[in-house]
Amino acid sequence: MKPLFLCYSKCSTCSKAAKWLKEHGIDVISRDIVGEKPSREELSRWIASSGLPIRKFFNTSGLLYKQMNLKERIGRSTEEELLELLSSEGKLVKRPLLIGEQGVLVGFKEDEWTRFFTE
Repeated sequence: MKPLFLCYSKCSTCSKAAKWLKEHGIDVISRDIVGEKPSREELSRWIASSGLPIRKFFNTSGLLYKQMNLKERIGRSTEEELLELLSSEGKLVKRPLLIGEQGVLVGFKEDEWTRFFTE
């Protein structure tokens, strides 16, 4: 099964990740994270599969994150509230996301992506 690659066309990191995938001949199913935002159920599965805390799925450098003053809210919200918030707006989700049989990658770090596909 092809990995799912969630990205945003105006994101430079997503562009770097897409280029890396192409250069390595990795075929993925691409999905615009804003146009087709992740559902609450998808996010819940992906977070569990990643082994990461939910806060790692927030795009902390995004304008919306800052406008909503989420830095303070994240620490005092329940996981259910955070899931609801993440699923409400694709721009709140850290990107790119890569979901495969091996697990879930959040953000783009070339060494992590290399290990993901070679181990």
